[in-house]
Amino acid sequence: MELTKDYKRVYVWQLPVRIFHWLNALSILILAITGFIIADPPAFLSNAEAWDTFWLGKVRVIHFISAYVFFGVMIMRFYWAFVGNRYAHWTAFWPFSKKGIHNLIHVLKYDILLLPEKNPKLSDISIGHNFMATSAYIIMFITALIMVFTGFGLYADNATWWLPKLFAWVPSFLGGDFLTRQIHHFSMWILIFIIVIHVYLVLYHDWLESRGEVSSMFSGFKFVRKERVKMEEKDDGNEFSSGYGTGSEKDFVDENEN
Repeated sequence: MELTKDYKRVYVWQLPVRIFHWLNALSILILAITGFIIADPPAFLSNAEAWDTFWLGKVRVIHFISAYVFFGVMIMRFYWAFVGNRYAHWTAFWPFSKKGIHNLIHVLKYDILLLPEKNPKLSDISIGHNFMATSAYIIMFITALIMVFTGFGLYADNATWWLPKLFAWVPSFLGGDFLTRQIHHFSMWILIFIIVIHVYLVLYHDWLESRGEVSSMFSGFKFVRKERVKMEEKDDGNEFSSGYGTGSEKDFVDENEN
């Protein structure tokens, strides 16, 4: 049995990353709910005045506000990819290397497909994102861009602000509002699929490894084997360290941990 003293408390997720994460999660949840209502609104019979039953218009307003939050978080997270710590840096999201591909295959075989692992290696434990997650985030970012372009493109004709009007060309480029709306709708299902896999893997690792996967997105800290920390420190500055960055933390591990 592993003892607690064999673990170190490592600061992984900086405060901006955690704020971006939860704002993104909240905005996607609201966008999905309101989006499905807009796509297929339920019919209500009422004898009230029309001006007093403008509920779908209110749903659309909530959808548009959430879209602005979603887009704003994307821009801020893109900026933080250049100034954050090694786990937030853009190089941590580049899986196309020998070690990255190895880690991606490892996660696919033993985490997703649940194949038996005969000789587990400490180096296969990721302190930050594993490369399956980074690959999913690249797909998620591209999908999010498609949703922003198509969503603001559909909204442009009714918008009074200049930002959505920048995307007014998108529906005509894609061949009309119908296809634009279909692409927008299908993109949301891709995001939902990625999120389901993401939640499953986070809960699975939290149960299997007990390293604080879930709580780390609130506190920023994970508990990592001392040997694994030493491996990371040894490789610091190399490809596996997942990049660099100015980061708000001074040290790699909590100095209060002995």
